[in-house]
Amino acid sequence: MDRLATALTALGVKKGDAIAIYMQSCPQFMIAFYAAQRIGASVGPCSPMFKEWELEYEINELNARVIIANTYLYPIIKNVKDSTPLEHIIVSSFKDFLPEEPALPFILEYEDPTDLDGAIQMMDLIKSTTPNTPSVDIDIENDVSLIIFTSGTTGLPKGAMITYWNALYKAVSTGTCYYFNEYDVFLSTQPIYHIAGMCMMNTHIYNGSTMVLITKYAPEIVMEAIEKFKCNTWYGSALMNFEIINHPDVNKYNLCSMRMATTTSFGVQLTKEMADKWAEITRGGQLLEIAYGLSESHTMDTVTPPEYPKYGTCGIPLFEEMHVKIVDENGNECPPGEIGEIVVKNPGVFKGYLNNPEATSQVLRDGWLYTGDIGRLDEEGFLIFMGRKKEMIKTSGYSVFPEEVELYLCKHEAVAQAAVIGKKDERRGELIKAFIVLKDQYKGKITEDELIEWAKDKMAAYKRPREIEFRDSLPATGTGKLLRRVLREEEEKRQNQGE
Repeated sequence: MDRLATALTALGVKKGDAIAIYMQSCPQFMIAFYAAQRIGASVGPCSPMFKEWELEYEINELNARVIIANTYLYPIIKNVKDSTPLEHIIVSSFKDFLPEEPALPFILEYEDPTDLDGAIQMMDLIKSTTPNTPSVDIDIENDVSLIIFTSGTTGLPKGAMITYWNALYKAVSTGTCYYFNEYDVFLSTQPIYHIAGMCMMNTHIYNGSTMVLITKYAPEIVMEAIEKFKCNTWYGSALMNFEIINHPDVNKYNLCSMRMATTTSFGVQLTKEMADKWAEITRGGQLLEIAYGLSESHTMDTVTPPEYPKYGTCGIPLFEEMHVKIVDENGNECPPGEIGEIVVKNPGVFKGYLNNPEATSQVLRDGWLYTGDIGRLDEEGFLIFMGRKKEMIKTSGYSVFPEEVELYLCKHEAVAQAAVIGKKDERRGELIKAFIVLKDQYKGKITEDELIEWAKDKMAAYKRPREIEFRDSLPATGTGKLLRRVLREEEEKRQNQGE
């Protein structure tokens, strides 16, 4: 890490700069992440699922002059470089950190390009640099360590500015709640470029735990990892737990080391029955809903106390400086059991949105973060999450804002108008469905499936529409404002009628 931090300094990176990291979950991500923060730079994680438009947008928002990426992603970077401030492209292949015989199955799904003109090899920097990191005066409470993009409640993705203190507080409080320590062997399957996986990465780094990092999840790999490395903690999703519980070979693996598995209910809801079955296959291991949270608060705003889990809830704010309340449309606090907007206040709440004071003022009020999510508190203060106040779509744990997908769809020459909604889906929670009005000259000349195929190359997999329906027109107000609500209600009615 210090070698890379020194090399970044030599490239001109200084305190206050932002560095884009465009990588899958891999050791190189972690090295780059902490190397940048070591010299006071902000990390801007860009999803490795991004295509050109998405990557270009975030690099420009970050004003990043340096990007560190997996080698296979280089062609995408090359295609957008001239439209961004990028000066240096640092790449690293998965093979750089893989032994000749990996300890776990690792499938190289991506071909590294041979033409890397202008790129700098990360391994060359590390090997050729003598560590001599500069002394950087970091204001832990105010300096920004992370800029993570979130759709928030309106518009295109916004960069949430997370300070060093925000991240440290959530790492320490999470580790304290779940009794993580230096003797743990943590299994990491959730993407560490995503805020939840990142928080768990920080937590276990802080505690000095051993980490078993899996780039691509498969139930067989998880079970083999638990057995081989005696993993005793894991953060995954309820769908992953469900797949393992019901795997035909589950009894062939020794999973008894798994003391505590924390999870998030994406698509599949964690229930006490599922937790009991998990306890059976692990011989007493706990399975807990990990938290409620969002990118703007570095997540973990509530946690599930292991001594008293309440299934169907997201836990409670466990420490005295963590606060959650429910407010009505007028901002008045709601009593237990009453539904309203979830509002949180704790030392993890972000500094604001990058270059967007107006959006910041809309969600940060008197130290409280207005989340745009709907929920209620029970009599004991446990939070029940019920949905999103606005129209943001939650699909497989990712946040997607309709306006962004609509913007990309309208770049297709045949598309006149587009409206995007979330459609209920058992596996993903919601899937992306688009309603398209074609330009007159293209009607009858392009199919829904052809547009879906086109979108595969233009958007991250979790953003692209899984269903498309052609319409002659889209519902709108008298002033022309799109009424997605009408489309969503029509879709829900059709689903309820079994169509």
